[in-house]
Amino acid sequence: MPNTHKLVLERPFQLQNLPTDGKQFHPNRDDAETEFKALRNEFVDLQERLYAEDKQKLLIVFQAMDAGGKDGAIRNVLKGVNPQGVRVQSFKAPSKEDLAHDFLWRIHKVVPARGMIGVFNRSHYEDVLVVRVHNMVPESVWRPRYAQINQFEKLLHDTGTRILKFYLHISAAEQKARFQARLDDPEKHWKFSLEDLEKRKFWPDYMAAYEEMLHECTTEWAPWYVIPANQKWYRNLAVMRTIVHTLREMNPQFPAGVDNLHGVVIE
Repeated sequence: MPNTHKLVLERPFQLQNLPTDGKQFHPNRDDAETEFKALRNEFVDLQERLYAEDKQKLLIVFQAMDAGGKDGAIRNVLKGVNPQGVRVQSFKAPSKEDLAHDFLWRIHKVVPARGMIGVFNRSHYEDVLVVRVHNMVPESVWRPRYAQINQFEKLLHDTGTRILKFYLHISAAEQKARFQARLDDPEKHWKFSLEDLEKRKFWPDYMAAYEEMLHECTTEWAPWYVIPANQKWYRNLAVMRTIVHTLREMNPQFPAGVDNLHGVVIE
């Protein structure tokens, strides 16, 4: 299975030139959804093996603009998995306790343990995105974080954690349509905030911040995947292909029993 949409090291790119439309990669929605469901079934089996094996770890990071589809991707991908073996962590504005420590403190304490899959809805990358765009800290503070993040992820990798990072790439026009859909449906008003409209005004600044983040923090041990996410059905398939491909490489196995069960009879 190819590593579609994986950023290539050392190759210059501009985020505005990377596709947001997934239909050019898979024109048939029905076929894509059929493949996705088959892969999700395989993922459920592989995740069960990973949990039972209790040796390896997988960290999956999702980043996107507001309405980019992080929640939907996580919900669709994880449907049917054993909840004991998966932990989803959402990172919102840091608390006072978080701010009393280094920016990676709140991240490190929730990375996956052996046998676990950790899923981050937003992540440590907020500390080179939001803080940069809205001038929360000076450049002398956020710029060194690229190297610090790479070192942190190298530590995780070297201690047995596979890392997948997905940037869900939508267009400004698609974000507008999704915001409007939320406004038009009273049951989705809880998903919408006037702050979202304020952030939308900074779209070019966010694109510049994301572009540099992707340039600086895609590595051999923690690659970024830029997923065309205007179509939710293609987004789900592209993410699932990559996760299943990675778990196949990890090849988790059910462990042998600790006791010799040959000839055991239950009366």
